[in-house]
Amino acid sequence: MSIKDNLIKIKEKLPQGVGLVAVSKFHCAQEVVEAIQAGQKVFGENRVQEAAAKFDEIKKSYPDVRLRIIGQLQRNKVKEAVRVADAIDSVDRLELLDEIEKQAAKIDKKIDVLFEYHTGEASKSGFEDKALIVDALKKIAAGGYPHVEPKGFMTMAPFTDDKELIRASFKKLRDLRDECAAAFPGMDLSELSMGMSGDWQIAVQEGSTMVRIGTAIFGERDYSQAKKA
Repeated sequence: MSIKDNLIKIKEKLPQGVGLVAVSKFHCAQEVVEAIQAGQKVFGENRVQEAAAKFDEIKKSYPDVRLRIIGQLQRNKVKEAVRVADAIDSVDRLELLDEIEKQAAKIDKKIDVLFEYHTGEASKSGFEDKALIVDALKKIAAGGYPHVEPKGFMTMAPFTDDKELIRASFKKLRDLRDECAAAFPGMDLSELSMGMSGDWQIAVQEGSTMVRIGTAIFGERDYSQAKKA
């Protein structure tokens, strides 16, 4: 099936109100353009250098396309990430939030962020202590990060065939969102980015508002491109 056919198939199954992030890491710019021409507007990339190489050119022709950084972000990549992206979905520590504010302030750009919460296996990144997320939200509410716009939360489920463990992971993120939304009624923290090609149906059942799907859209990745990214 073509990228267009794959997108149609997935979007037909997504409930109304659930957004689709097409994960285009290790896929070439032409494949991204195919998806854009099929109506997809939001893309996710893990590697900042690869994202910039593709989307600096793509956005010249398609300025309404939105890019989200979804992979673990190193501080030395934040300047470029803030420049090229519309959102950073993988804020997993306070020092990263500090750097995002610093770099966004330099170019006077407001950038959306999601807080990544650790809900699964040990190898996954994300805040493990939700109290640290609450502290960050308190600082934002007090005006401490004027260029950062919190929109919600993100997680990765454990890599397992146990659907109940996956479901528990997503429920844990939803519960965090509900707690924080109640504690900070002045913020719109409604976004829940959870669910990928293999588990997005469960994520949607548990309240996901944004699924991240790559393989089911673009096919298997060419990991030889990883060395070039």
